[in-house]
Amino acid sequence: MIVGIIPARYAATRLPGKPLVDLCGQSMIERVWRAAHACAQLDRVIIATDSELIMQEAQRIGAEAMLTDSELPSGTDRCYAVAQMLDIEPDVVINIQGDEPLLQPKVLTQLVDALVVSSADVSTPVTRITNHDDLLDPNVVKVATTASGMAVYFSRSPIPYLRGAEIRQWLDYQTYWKHIGVYAYRMAALERHVALPVCALERSESLEQLRLLEAGSRFVCVETDVEFISVDTPEDAERVRAFLAQHPL
Repeated sequence: MIVGIIPARYAATRLPGKPLVDLCGQSMIERVWRAAHACAQLDRVIIATDSELIMQEAQRIGAEAMLTDSELPSGTDRCYAVAQMLDIEPDVVINIQGDEPLLQPKVLTQLVDALVVSSADVSTPVTRITNHDDLLDPNVVKVATTASGMAVYFSRSPIPYLRGAEIRQWLDYQTYWKHIGVYAYRMAALERHVALPVCALERSESLEQLRLLEAGSRFVCVETDVEFISVDTPEDAERVRAFLAQHPL
């Protein structure tokens, strides 16, 4: 069984109540849920939240939702909590970030397909970085991969460092990858993530995927051409509205 779980915490620091923010006539959580629900690969799609208001929104749009402990430290922990509530243990759990309103079903299909045919523990999407602002922005997570697409390292810094060239020329000589924070976990990998302590690399970069990577788990990176705009601030929400005005989903 393949389950998509959408963590949706109400009390976001920079944009409280952000799962319910209106994006061109639909709440953000509705947009994410509809994209996930349209993916034929998923047997169930469940919103995992700590909020009665989000539970009410899930009921309004016809989505399955479960209440989770508000003290859980991350969306990944929220996904695991929901997986534990199910009557059948999933084979694969996809952590579908609730703040990715431009998600498209084909991305989830690609993640499932990549995981099935690989020896990886986790699959995750990446997209090419095409401008220097993203390359230098610490909020845009970068990933270096092997030739076969396995993640070597995730960082908020541009990686790899290109010796002998001005940083403004780096994109002319090297392909840089932006990591999108959606993960398809084999169930054993999700269990391992929750059981492991926070590691030094994770603490340094504030990137939870480094916990499994440092412990030896394998991430296969799947290239996508889908435009993603994560919503963390009111300005991000405005960028999404502007995008949707030009490219309705």
